[in-house]
Amino acid sequence: MSVDVKYTTQATATGGRDGRAQTQDGSLDVKLSTPKELGGAGGAGNNPEQLFAAGYAACFLGAMKFVGGQEKIAVPADTTVTAKVGIGPRSEGGFGITADLTVSLPGLDKATAEKLVEKAHQVCPYSNATRGNVDVGLTLA
Repeated sequence: MSVDVKYTTQATATGGRDGRAQTQDGSLDVKLSTPKELGGAGGAGNNPEQLFAAGYAACFLGAMKFVGGQEKIAVPADTTVTAKVGIGPRSEGGFGITADLTVSLPGLDKATAEKLVEKAHQVCPYSNATRGNVDVGLTLA
């Protein structure tokens, strides 16, 4: 599969899960910390799963707006996407993640909302990147 790249960004991490991550342009600079559940100290800082959850939620909402424009469906201004990301050992070895997206589309009827969410799941870059590799659940709130 080829991609006609329209935008590229770059981020660098130092120190692993207990270090820092920063974009090349400096607009994002986060302290990283390992959650207690994964053997870390927890505390101040973010972890890669939180960053992935935020990115997936924002990207999926953008995909719904894109599909809404194509399908002439007005996406309500107060629409939200909440991404819940889990991490743990895989039965095959190594570690894996799970993702569950909960979508709230106030004012849209259920059939229209379901159609919008399903089509967004087909065009969202995060959904395409995870398909076949990560269990992704979709729920309408």
